[in-house]
Amino acid sequence: MEFKILAKAGKKNHLFIVDDAATLKQISDLDTNELKFSTTAFNNDQSYISINQYSRHIFIYFIRNKKTDWQTAEMLRKGGAELQALMNRQKLAEIVITNLSKNAKAAYLMAQGMALSNYQFLKYRNEAKKLANTLTTVNFTNQSITVKETQELNIITDAIYRARTLVNEPLNYLTAVQLSKEITALGKEAGFKVTVLQKAQMEREKMGGILAVNRGSIDPPTFTVMEYTPKKAINKKPIVLVGKGVVYDTGGLSLKPTPASMDRMKSDMSGAALVSGAMYAIAKMQMPLHVIALVPATDNRPGENAYVPGDIIKMYSGTTVEVLNTDAEGRLLLGDALHWAKRYDPELVVDFATLTGAASVAVGEHGIVCMGTAPDNVKQAFRDSGFRQYERLVEYPLWDEYGDLIKSDAADLKNVGGPSGGAITAGKFLEHFTNYPWMHFDIAGVSFSMTKKGYIPTGGTAYGMRMLLDFLVNYGKA
Repeated sequence: MEFKILAKAGKKNHLFIVDDAATLKQISDLDTNELKFSTTAFNNDQSYISINQYSRHIFIYFIRNKKTDWQTAEMLRKGGAELQALMNRQKLAEIVITNLSKNAKAAYLMAQGMALSNYQFLKYRNEAKKLANTLTTVNFTNQSITVKETQELNIITDAIYRARTLVNEPLNYLTAVQLSKEITALGKEAGFKVTVLQKAQMEREKMGGILAVNRGSIDPPTFTVMEYTPKKAINKKPIVLVGKGVVYDTGGLSLKPTPASMDRMKSDMSGAALVSGAMYAIAKMQMPLHVIALVPATDNRPGENAYVPGDIIKMYSGTTVEVLNTDAEGRLLLGDALHWAKRYDPELVVDFATLTGAASVAVGEHGIVCMGTAPDNVKQAFRDSGFRQYERLVEYPLWDEYGDLIKSDAADLKNVGGPSGGAITAGKFLEHFTNYPWMHFDIAGVSFSMTKKGYIPTGGTAYGMRMLLDFLVNYGKA
């Protein structure tokens, strides 16, 4: 989808955003009967109306402010999604938005909702042209949005679409090797450096976590390093993003049940897709931040030489781990990547991973479980970004007692901690490999949707990327 500012709106399909009955009178495009009809609709608490003027459609959206600004913002995004569906049913290709309300961000937010809901993954559909949405362009009148906001909408929408598509690709296309190629292409287009470590290099580095998970696969693993270095960065030390890249997870020899859970396991690399898409947006937006992103990638299969429960492996850090469940594999990849991040002496490390079913059970599809050792002001900044983007956070504790649950008699650690506190014991496992300010985001419950809900599509969601980019845009501002 494309966003543009028009010098003149002309007689195109038009959406007007208003917040009171008096503002309706500013819409000169309405005749007397249409204005009367619109006023009655507003007084009857309707959210929006559609007027067919035959040569074009007029839509009017009425803002009903919620208790908080962030709830009102989400209402506008969902309103945009609702209108997007209506516009596609009407086979409209473009719309002009004029914001007449007191909410300065209303046009931006409604356009964002339209864009997020307009995404489709039709690559493998023979009837793709027939099924494709007709809406391709959202225009704005001058007073409704700034040039910077329009550019931001274009870039972030593009980044989210690309991340969603990576998640939606099946394993028979998106192997770990192909994922590294896709990321390399993103880097060339957006302007960030990409380096890919192959299996032989990982063996020389003794990255035991990644290599153990990869043992059951006929496809090699990859470890992709992205780096964006602006001319004038405001951070003296880099921010490091880490994304779990398990391109498919069968559970290994601790095989998952199917169809209940294995069917959607192509999405187990959602963290990798999220940080890769974020790097694309960071570079395109030319953020004044030095950012590095790491993606350890492999599939997890029960192949002939697969690692087994009871194995003891040596991680990249030298830590030994007793494997009690081969389906707790993501933390093994992330442990190696988090230890790798130490070489950068980072200012902050942030990881995103579809790590535990426990996180999904706890908060479902309505938020992200997070935890970490970052300072309180950083945690608060993330929470604020989560509310602004309606990708909300629930922080879990990292109490020492949870660390006791992953102590092993046979090794330094074990990779699971028992039936209780699963999301936290996974976090405690990751914490072991850090010595810097760190935040962990478990996106297991929000990374993939089985049905379309508002502006959340079926399939990959890229949930969490807007929160992360909002945090980075505001990084260092206090």
